[in-house]
Amino acid sequence: MTIDRVGQIDPIQPGKRPGKIGQVNESPKSDVIDISSEALEKAELHRTQELAASAPDVRLERVAELKEKINDPAYLDEKVISATANKLIDALFG
Repeated sequence: MTIDRVGQIDPIQPGKRPGKIGQVNESPKSDVIDISSEALEKAELHRTQELAASAPDVRLERVAELKEKINDPAYLDEKVISATANKLIDALFG
């Protein structure tokens, strides 16, 4: 039995340059990422929780003092209510 050659034995074919195969395109491209609105909300929530955790502790004695003052009917007059309302407005919109 005789086997004839089908093609060349040499793996480098004539007319083809090995350096040109698979050449990388050198056009500069920048990377871009898109962050979903859900991820942004979660990041803001995490930042808020970290900020709250780093805030100073509540002064329980001061809270008890204020509760006692509020329960006293003589304490709540127009002057105190007006001053408190002004402080709340300044804190929210200040």
